Amino acid sequence: MIKWSFKTQSYGGLSMVQTKSTTNKRTFKHLTAFDRGQMAALHNEGKSLQEIADVIGCHKSTVCRELKRGMVQQMKSDRTYYKAYFPETAQIRYENNRKACGAKLKLDSAIDFIQFVEKKILDDDWSPDAACGHAKLHSTYGEQIVCTKTIYNYIDKGLIAVKNIDLPMKLRRNTKTKRIRKNKRILGQSIEERPAEVEQRQEFGHWEIDTVIGKKDKKDEVLLTLTERKTRKELIFRVDGKNSQAINTIIKQLRHKYGTSFHQILKTITSDNGSEFAELSLSVQDEKTTVYFTHPYCSSERGTNERHNGLIRRFIPKGKAISSVSDVTITYAENWCNSLPRRILGYKTPEECFQEELSRLASL
Repeated sequence: MIKWSFKTQSYGGLSMVQTKSTTNKRTFKHLTAFDRGQMAALHNEGKSLQEIADVIGCHKSTVCRELKRGMVQQMKSDRTYYKAYFPETAQIRYENNRKACGAKLKLDSAIDFIQFVEKKILDDDWSPDAACGHAKLHSTYGEQIVCTKTIYNYIDKGLIAVKNIDLPMKLRRNTKTKRIRKNKRILGQSIEERPAEVEQRQEFGHWEIDTVIGKKDKKDEVLLTLTERKTRKELIFRVDGKNSQAINTIIKQLRHKYGTSFHQILKTITSDNGSEFAELSLSVQDEKTTVYFTHPYCSSERGTNERHNGLIRRFIPKGKAISSVSDVTITYAENWCNSLPRRILGYKTPEECFQEELSRLASL
């Protein structure tokens, strides 16, 4: 049974009830300049360490250490030396020691690593964690490396060239309100029928698919994105429109590219219930690929793909017509996603992990 104690305190005629606090009382205190002055007077009177400690309100060992710390060698008129305790000297030494307390900045000793992190964040749009993890994985800077949290602390304190505004994910805020909508029909097998091993991400070959629109214009082109769940490999295709014919065309391209390995590389595809995916199951019916559809308005069930779509928005913002985006930009966005070190991959890149899986399939 938990016992509670209550204490009533009065503030300006008002009574306040305070419950029992779990904060322990501090059992020590730092000596003040006044304490040191008192100590000097009592020491000069010949008081013992215990007597001085009783007056000051500390342990006698504290008095002993303080007297040693504040002793200054002096010379008498007969040119003999003696030591005396000076409270002013002891206070100055105390203040200097306090300035040296706390964690030391490693900016000077880790300047090469800091510059590497700055370049990766500002020029290559990496996250601080990706830069730190990549350097640790490849043992690039040895003992110069500082942890991710330290990099964020340096950014918050303004100690390096990177600012919070340079970190897109740190400034994002959820401003959307919840909307209640009517359910759409599911176009095929529900995600509830998807095998458990797909959810665990231990097996290669399970993909998520979606489309990314630019300008809200039915005549504008769109991007088709596919993300492999285990390796986070990203594929981006420009298609003529948000329709099933365009999706089927891309599936045919992938079938031609991977040939007889298609069903091993694309074992399952998880999609939303958009009309453009209405014929997705039919387009892979000749293969052993299975298509699963998420619940209506549950983008979190394609979380990996949604996350990558957010990364693509760094290069192709909402409202920008896809038809105005060059192929070079789309290719750059795809390569950037696939060459970004990921903590969940042991700071390997998606491309490295994807190629490892392809090599494993080729050796079977």
